[in-house]
Amino acid sequence: MRWDTAVVPGRTEIAAAAASTGLQSPAWFPDWVPEGTAGVLASIVVLALAWLVSRLVVRLVGRRVARQLQRPSLTRTALRGIRVGIFVLALLVVLRLNGLDLGNIALSVTVFSAVVGVILAPIVGSVISGLFLLADQPYEIGDMIELTDESKRGFVEDITLRYTKIFTLDNTFLVVPNGNIRDRDVYNYSAEDTRTRQTLDVMVTYESDIEEARDLIERSARNVDAVIEGGPRIRIGASRYPAYPDCLIADFADHGVLLRLRYWVKEPYKIQTVRSVIQTNIWDELAEADVEIAYPHSHLYFDDTSGELQVSMREQGSGQGPDLPADAPTDAGGENQDEGERDVSEEDDALSGNSRDRPGGGPPS
Repeated sequence: MRWDTAVVPGRTEIAAAAASTGLQSPAWFPDWVPEGTAGVLASIVVLALAWLVSRLVVRLVGRRVARQLQRPSLTRTALRGIRVGIFVLALLVVLRLNGLDLGNIALSVTVFSAVVGVILAPIVGSVISGLFLLADQPYEIGDMIELTDESKRGFVEDITLRYTKIFTLDNTFLVVPNGNIRDRDVYNYSAEDTRTRQTLDVMVTYESDIEEARDLIERSARNVDAVIEGGPRIRIGASRYPAYPDCLIADFADHGVLLRLRYWVKEPYKIQTVRSVIQTNIWDELAEADVEIAYPHSHLYFDDTSGELQVSMREQGSGQGPDLPADAPTDAGGENQDEGERDVSEEDDALSGNSRDRPGGGPPS
């Protein structure tokens, strides 16, 4: 009978097998240095070289890429891609130095992606939205935009594949994922032309001089430095509109005539300040003219067909006394009746069509 004997490897063979999978330590390394130190040092050197190479490549090709793309957002994205590509190559080299095969890496990445795919879905959606934003060009770095749903206004500071960073006018940063910003209404104030047309409504009474009011409102806007006083017509699409302030009659409302001022602002950076200055000028101009700013009010008319108006009042100084009719006499034949009560009684008589000749409230003679 034949017996096969298995050879059990010793410590020397095991260490040699382990060292063959990675970078072996050189012969001049001391014996007390742990195995794998050479691989760690080589990995650090490779990553440092990758960092230096990425900076050098970005510095060499950065201006050329900027001239070619002519957009700051695309330029930054392309330079970030160059850096990421260099570091990915360096990472593959580091893994190879530590004995990891590309086949095993691909298998591990596939399994990992399948496990965490649901977790990374929002990030992947933001990246895809970032690609669409870079392609559609709704705004660019340096543009002044406004998020209508939050009434936030500011300057675009940075556009990445995952988010858009906005430097608001409140001196704060607003970071919005690209997946969310594509579903919002965004106003871009400085994409094509920094000139922005604004409107201001002013309501005056029907008794006012409408033509004078329109002239004064237009002059109030022209006296502001940030407002375009005149010049060539400004083109919007296929139409051209006057550049000077223009005041039109917008509506004949319930409480007055609604006048609408349309004016152009040179830059959209201080719209609220310009609006406040114009309103101050309008207030000063209309105060000295035959023009009155309207306010909500109502007129009540009573005639023979309106019926009778019932008026009641309480005794003077009692706070909790019973209600007395308007024609009820007080003590001493009404001699101590308050003057305010006399006015209310006389008003009731005038509305009901009767008149009183005696203070006692008796019938007319």
